[in-house]
Amino acid sequence: MYSLFQQGGAVMYVLLLMSVLATTIILLKLYQFSRSGLRRSAFVDDVVLALQRNENGQALQNLQQQNSPVARVLESAVRCGADPAMSTGDVEAEVSRVGSAQIRALESWLRGLSSIAHLSPLLGLLGTVTGMIAAFMNLEAAGSRVDPSILSGGIWEALLTTAFGLTVAIPAMAAFYYLEGEVDHVRADMKDASIRVLRHFGKTPHIGTHDDERIEDEPHGI
Repeated sequence: MYSLFQQGGAVMYVLLLMSVLATTIILLKLYQFSRSGLRRSAFVDDVVLALQRNENGQALQNLQQQNSPVARVLESAVRCGADPAMSTGDVEAEVSRVGSAQIRALESWLRGLSSIAHLSPLLGLLGTVTGMIAAFMNLEAAGSRVDPSILSGGIWEALLTTAFGLTVAIPAMAAFYYLEGEVDHVRADMKDASIRVLRHFGKTPHIGTHDDERIEDEPHGI
């Protein structure tokens, strides 16, 4: 393996670093999503039922026991909806603010994973092009004493970077689309649950901030 990296050149080490970074991001995001219980939504029905019985305190207690981002949005919706001093516009602004913050936390580092998935094949291609240039330079230096092994050896060494770049990019892109799909699922759950809760208080807003935000539109740090 070490000899392959030596033959592939400096680009191979850059790709290795990117693969380690991508793996770290994927593991961290999977841990975050698992800990947040993104797929657990049964508590929403319990909260709505408690509100229908005018047990706002019980509804808030149920929400505080949940780690889900949806629970944080619903907690804000219950508090704002029950406040007679808050207008529908105020409720919309506050619930959207909380929802957007939760979505941004889920989307963090996904931009970096997407960048790795897109840049890895390009880096691999760059390594291949520079390797091919070196191979033809060696072929030219050989002059009339051309040995086919010089060209063929240079070509397969150059292609190592493309192969490694694709090896990094394919799982990174697959993981990005999976994680992005989970975020979209949570975004939809937030909208649906918020409307159900706020409808009970007669303050149903046009919730759009955390519904319309897309991962492509938000800057994310690596």
